[in-house]
Amino acid sequence: MIFKNPNATHTPYDIELAKVLNKEAAQKSKQWLSSWPLLNSSATPLWSLAGTADDLGIETLWIKDESKRSKLGSFKALGAPNALINLVLKHFPTLEAEKILLGEYRELLADFAVVSATDGNHGRALAAAAQSSGCPCTIVIHAQVSQEREEAIAEYGATMVRITGNYDESVEEADRIAKNNGWIVVSDTSYDGYTEIPRDVMQGYGVMAAETAEQLGALEQKPTHIVLQGGVGGLAAGVFSYFWEQYGTERPTFIVVEPSQADCLYQSAIQGKPSSATGSVDSVMAGLACGKTSKIAWDFLQPSVDYFTLIEDQEAIDSMVHLAHGKYDDTPIVGGESGVAGLALLTKLAKQNQLEALGLDADSKVLIVNTEGATAPGLFEELTDITVEEIIAKQ
Repeated sequence: MIFKNPNATHTPYDIELAKVLNKEAAQKSKQWLSSWPLLNSSATPLWSLAGTADDLGIETLWIKDESKRSKLGSFKALGAPNALINLVLKHFPTLEAEKILLGEYRELLADFAVVSATDGNHGRALAAAAQSSGCPCTIVIHAQVSQEREEAIAEYGATMVRITGNYDESVEEADRIAKNNGWIVVSDTSYDGYTEIPRDVMQGYGVMAAETAEQLGALEQKPTHIVLQGGVGGLAAGVFSYFWEQYGTERPTFIVVEPSQADCLYQSAIQGKPSSATGSVDSVMAGLACGKTSKIAWDFLQPSVDYFTLIEDQEAIDSMVHLAHGKYDDTPIVGGESGVAGLALLTKLAKQNQLEALGLDADSKVLIVNTEGATAPGLFEELTDITVEEIIAKQ
């Protein structure tokens, strides 16, 4: 399903939006995070999938590979740690940002407790950042979060709380726990009265955009289309805002893709305001199984996203296999369930002869993002019939 957004504009980057997210702040976040040992020092790869591009009938397909960001396994390693640094600086403004995640203020932060709800990757990144800095951390997970993902978060010393409801109910529980204990919620989604921390999470995602822009610049290339995963909207807002600011009226076509049963952004586009999903919000794409749109993210998405689209779980699984086995002689890539959504959309539309509906043709240069690797290795091997180690050896 495709919805063309009637509110999308190709105007210069909005001045008011630039006060919230901007390239300068993204570069500052990049500097702050560069000292954290859990992040790899080099930029993540920007692979060219020439064989897949040829099969799709487009000129170029690039995939930014966030599975290589850190052992945390996803782009979320940029968001929660950046928000935590900003949060600590707000309460202790004399501290040096680059030293917070090095644990140099551990004693000072021993009672600076944070809490968050998660589908997996955000909570894992927050737990790791909290452990590095010395902050106590509690993570709330919901019924659909696998035991494998729970253990991956607990590995970083977080106190785990599991509820019987869905993701949105875990957000409410995290807020309740924070209020009862005087702790601080570090969430990647915003709601009434809570926007500052989600803004800092989104700004962390701008680090990825800054890297990609530099890599494309070195190639003297510019994408005509960028396809990003939905979720609550934070990733898309953080990345699209950077490219909108960079290219202005000549920005690429921006496309958002979501699971059909977790279509909160799609519904927001139809209704013209932040809305909730209409489906079960239960998807194999766990990181995208979100039922409510982040209000601060929507401020950026409503005027910039040209098309909102939906895919099915099986299409994501097929694309995991596609990347893992290096279909069409492309480089094999460890693409997790949520990470392959962009490829799944392109493949689906190609099969249905609908690529033209997004303005895609033989001259199109498309950027997609593999937002996660095998954050649940057991499930990944079950779905792809290959191990992470085998894929890396082939790279």
